[in-house]
Amino acid sequence: MRTIYVLLFLVLTCCIGLKDSQAQRDYRTAIGFRAGPMAGLTVRQFISSSQALELSIASRWNGSLYQAMYEVHNDLFKQKRFNWYYGGGAYIGHWNLKSNLHPWYSEDGKYTAFGINAIGGLEYCINDAPISFSLDWKPMLNMVNKFHFRTDDFGLTIRVFLGEA
Repeated sequence: MRTIYVLLFLVLTCCIGLKDSQAQRDYRTAIGFRAGPMAGLTVRQFISSSQALELSIASRWNGSLYQAMYEVHNDLFKQKRFNWYYGGGAYIGHWNLKSNLHPWYSEDGKYTAFGINAIGGLEYCINDAPISFSLDWKPMLNMVNKFHFRTDDFGLTIRVFLGEA
């Protein structure tokens, strides 16, 4: 488990240093809250004009899910404030089920899951305000403890910009 965390940290650290950090949007770093089946906190950091890393901590089924994703952002309708994005990454989750059963696991107790996920979405940055709204879809393929594909994670995220681009 510790090895996975160290590897994710190293990959993210290397990716941040690869490109000139010049954001395509009105922000370089933003933090927000995502509402949906996997609700939680999210941080997005642009590593180039069209590439970003997103980290999130979410909760579902009385457990926690940690995600790291790489995203590609493109203007939509030739508007910098309105864009679409796609990408993918990995997640690790931990549940203590007790009497609440999780759909990926059929027994009581503690367990950890690991898998890959994708993301696709639309984002709108408000004029003259350090806020953006995004609507996205995150399909997930669980590969540890139970091989399972989930497609029900649609979410709405509100982000606040930290500093300027």
